[in-house]
Amino acid sequence: MTSAKSATFRRTLALALVVPALAALSACGGNSRPRTELAAAKLNTIGVNAYLWRAALDTVSFAPLLQVDSTGGVIVTDWYANPANPGERVKLTVTILDQDLRADALRVAASRQVNEAGNWIEAPVQAATVQKLEDIILTKARDLRRQALAS
Repeated sequence: MTSAKSATFRRTLALALVVPALAALSACGGNSRPRTELAAAKLNTIGVNAYLWRAALDTVSFAPLLQVDSTGGVIVTDWYANPANPGERVKLTVTILDQDLRADALRVAASRQVNEAGNWIEAPVQAATVQKLEDIILTKARDLRRQALAS
């Protein structure tokens, strides 16, 4: 990753981590419990749901990132080969479609290739694999939201 891309990624990641904290702090002072669920959904500086964004970044952090666009809600990884299975590699695209934390606001696409005689050949990805990744991201996002509401 070039230093410019690295700096952009660090800024994007910092925004994704700071936004929920700022939303909670902005509601401090006063006698009633702050409405952080509204604040977190509406006051983020990224274009998509901050909890989904953070959860997606965390979930795909095992792979090198190729493209990160917090405004458009797109995360694209580079090819990743598990060291335990170097003859197979995967590439992921996570798209966050909305500012609300909903299951239909998330789309994961995966590409898989296998190495045959030194050439990478496209191979099918099991639908259950993509569904499992979506479930992991959604669960993490809900946990992050619960943590923010509890504090």
